[in-house]
Amino acid sequence: MESESPQPPSGPPAAKRPRNAAATREAILRSAVEAFTRVGYDGAGVRDIAKEAGVTAMLVNRYFGSKEQLFAETVDASFAPRTVVTDDPATLSRDIAKSLVDRTGPEADHLSPFLLMLRSAPNPRTAEIARAGIERHVERELTGMLTGEQARERSALALAVIAGVWLMRKVIGDTALVEADADDLTRRLEDVLRVLLEDPEPK
Repeated sequence: MESESPQPPSGPPAAKRPRNAAATREAILRSAVEAFTRVGYDGAGVRDIAKEAGVTAMLVNRYFGSKEQLFAETVDASFAPRTVVTDDPATLSRDIAKSLVDRTGPEADHLSPFLLMLRSAPNPRTAEIARAGIERHVERELTGMLTGEQARERSALALAVIAGVWLMRKVIGDTALVEADADDLTRRLEDVLRVLLEDPEPK
């Protein structure tokens, strides 16, 4: 008895799933944000970032060129969106104060641009990259909303206040700031920020 000849597969062969370059790049960037925020530039390895993103280290380098360039794009991705600085000049001090208190609360997300900056600051090169990102995004946008003299200096001082509160409340966990009534803390911060952000009266 003759054996039956194998039957051809029904339908066309399954097409290989194309790689979505944009999605892959975004996955690498998300993984980098997580890694650099958690352990800083020096503590984060490209292989670990790649593994978390589900790709190879070679692919990370293909998309971003180097670890330093990946960090630079991570800084841009973290500081470009508005997080604490809002866009309404009329309520700027109040809005920043409320957002800052909310984002430094015990239950707030740990993935903050401030922590990315803080944990990479010991490396001089990445500190320089972080500074450029802050000045290019947050400081410039805040300065653009201010009126009066020395707007850039005033915006930088306001950002220093924001960073100080973030450090003391979210990272150090200062008891008085952690246990403070949120509404009262917001009002006090608003008073401080108003001095810096509102147009100073002419001397």
